[in-house]
Amino acid sequence: MKHLLNLLAAIALLVWGIQMVRTGILRVFGANLRQLIARGVRTQLLAVFSGVGVTAVVQSSTATALIVSAFVGQGMISLTAALTVMLGADVGSALMAVVFSLDLSWLSPLCIFVGVVLYVARQDGKAGRVGRVLIGLGLMLLALRLITESTLVLTQSEVVRTLLMALTSDITLEVMTGAILAIISYSSLATVLLVATLAGSGGIPTEVALGLVVGANLGSGLLAVLTTMRSSIQTRQVPLGNLLFRMVAATVMIPVIGLWHTHIQTLIPDKVSQVVLFHLAFNIMGTLLCLPITGLVATAVGKILRQEEQPASLSRPHHLDASALSTPSLAISCAAREALHLADLVETMLNGLKTVWQTDDDKLGAELRGLDDQVDSLYSAIKYYMTKISRSELDEAEGRRWTEIIGFTINMEQVGDLVERVLQDVEDKKIKKGRQFSHAGLQEINEMHDHLVANLRLAMSVFLTSNVRDAQKLLEEKNRFRELELAYAATHLNRLAENTIQSIETSSLHIDIISDLKRINSLLCSVAYPVLEASNAVAPLRPEAEVPSTQNDRL
Repeated sequence: MKHLLNLLAAIALLVWGIQMVRTGILRVFGANLRQLIARGVRTQLLAVFSGVGVTAVVQSSTATALIVSAFVGQGMISLTAALTVMLGADVGSALMAVVFSLDLSWLSPLCIFVGVVLYVARQDGKAGRVGRVLIGLGLMLLALRLITESTLVLTQSEVVRTLLMALTSDITLEVMTGAILAIISYSSLATVLLVATLAGSGGIPTEVALGLVVGANLGSGLLAVLTTMRSSIQTRQVPLGNLLFRMVAATVMIPVIGLWHTHIQTLIPDKVSQVVLFHLAFNIMGTLLCLPITGLVATAVGKILRQEEQPASLSRPHHLDASALSTPSLAISCAAREALHLADLVETMLNGLKTVWQTDDDKLGAELRGLDDQVDSLYSAIKYYMTKISRSELDEAEGRRWTEIIGFTINMEQVGDLVERVLQDVEDKKIKKGRQFSHAGLQEINEMHDHLVANLRLAMSVFLTSNVRDAQKLLEEKNRFRELELAYAATHLNRLAENTIQSIETSSLHIDIISDLKRINSLLCSVAYPVLEASNAVAPLRPEAEVPSTQNDRL
């Protein structure tokens, strides 16, 4: 029982080590790897090599599949190009299995020691993340050695020998077992290394190991399909196409398992090498067979998972890439781009507001109020995406940016609510009652509106660039807007004193609009404070009365 537990612990350690390496690499080099994929699809050969390179570094064809699927979902690359990248990704994963099958046990203590030193010294920096990768590599190599030792002891038991012999009865059982192991371990690499180690120590016959390798490849393809099950149709197409590729390779390679076992052992006596080279041959064969038909497979996948024609919706997130969450710095950039998309939607509402109170277009007013539901939907999507970013992996600057994005999206959502309220007031108090602003009053609120739109664009610029000078200018605009509001309130009272009929009829609406525009401006100008605080620039104290609600309350 003790030796069985040791074996299970060693397998768990192997899976954990691969997970540490994968996440560490993505967090340090994720953005660069994604750029490599995006730029490497210009030709078919480049696409294959980019897939090989990225997967060799990440050590997971499933991770590459998720990245490429996100690119297809965003329309950045075609499905045919993505499937070509995945053919290379499968070969890259197999190459790493060959590398780790070598005797690298001497490297394990060195990687763990250096990794721990780097991680402890600079846990929140890039050095700490590199240290995490080294620790993962060391644990992988250590786990492989422990698996070998545990297997040698277990195979001496008659009960274990009887159980293992049951696998030799049916190739279908071997394939299913390998697939299940790959899905459970979330890695075909871990499964292949485990199977190769078991074969090398005599735990299982080599022919059984080859059947398990075929199953591991199919299981890895199925894992990517299951992982993207709830994603968009376009995102799901890539894993499905890659699974079809692996099925083609399995159809060809299963009949040659016996031939491989018979002839390879005369050339390469080492059983571990026989297994990992079969894994490499499986994926190379799949690439050679499927590369000429990637276009046909893409067409077939497109028919199986047909993209439904849906009307374009501004509320649909454009930049919230789920595969970027494993690279927190990149996920922060995605969220920032989506926050600007939210601000564009708010700007559309704000621009339409002026048209409504000038033309009494109640139909346009209803459409603009409907946009607030889209603002709310997009705000919720951004907030949910932000909560999935691992803040423990963010450095100080990234953590500050995380807070800025949350604050900016909260303010934009509140601005949308205020614009919706003004639109409703204009419809109830002006359009339905057939009233008009006085000429002077209309000029005043139009001028305030123009200042407000300019300040919104300046706030978006400050959020995007964090420019201190623009942030200071935004606060100056806040003071100027307050003075404008006081001046126009006074002139409106003068018109009331002169018994101007139009001013009397629309007085309540006029004052409410001025007040709401001021509140909107205060929300926009609050974007400047984080920038000034981060640069230690002196900023005036924020009047508490102008803060509609705290960000914590909105969260």
